[in-house]
Amino acid sequence: MHLNRRDALLGALGSMALPAARAAEEEAVWPRDLHVPGGVARLSLGPAARRPQARTVEDVPLLVVGDVIEWHALVGIPLGAPPGEARIRALREEGGTRELPYVVAPKRYREQQLKVAPGQVDLSAEDMARYERERAHLQGVMATFSEPPPEGDLRMQVPVPGRRSSSFGLRRVFNGEKRNPHSGMDIAAATGTPVKAPMAGRVIDTGDYFFNGGTVWLDHGGGLLTMYCHLSAMDVKAGEVVKAGERFCAVGATGRVTGPHLHWSVMLNRAMVDPGLFL
Repeated sequence: MHLNRRDALLGALGSMALPAARAAEEEAVWPRDLHVPGGVARLSLGPAARRPQARTVEDVPLLVVGDVIEWHALVGIPLGAPPGEARIRALREEGGTRELPYVVAPKRYREQQLKVAPGQVDLSAEDMARYERERAHLQGVMATFSEPPPEGDLRMQVPVPGRRSSSFGLRRVFNGEKRNPHSGMDIAAATGTPVKAPMAGRVIDTGDYFFNGGTVWLDHGGGLLTMYCHLSAMDVKAGEVVKAGERFCAVGATGRVTGPHLHWSVMLNRAMVDPGLFL
């Protein structure tokens, strides 16, 4: 079969586009830089012989990645962060600190109005007491800060195949009362579907919680944590290390849910951020 000039030109352009696309992907760095509530700010700390230290103005340690040529502080921006200028503090090698400003752009997440029976919104005294106990425990889990990961590229794999919702940041309003925004990605999958670690990590908590049901937390280093909720099975215990791509739990419908799915959250310096920035 003979190719005409048009087909030959399209074929040549296509062969040129593939290497260019691969090069662009190789140059991309994860997580992606997005200065909005629920996003991640990548701030240059400049060159240094050793990994510098940086903290939020609330004194929460930040994940610092890079090398002697250039280090970057990765800042998880809370969903409740107001638009405008924000700052971090970088520790100087010679002592003292310097402040680095960045600007948080506004982002409007979707809002969902729901009318439900009052008993489905307000917790009983017993359930509220349980929730408060669990929240106190999880505050300690979320404060975990260990040695930063060796790689500067923190690209993650999707933990389970399935349709990914765009519900991160969604704020539900029950009977006119606002609730906290949705702080993770929901992935539709059948009960029992294996969940695989998106990157290597250490198990720091497992449990059966009131809202989240069967839950596992992984620590990936430097204040980068991931959480997996509503699980039907947890095949690991606190202290165990899992490799990237290794199965460690299974999708379920435990806790307060309407059907089986995986709720996956990514936390950076104690702020829930959009998991999609790591994919």
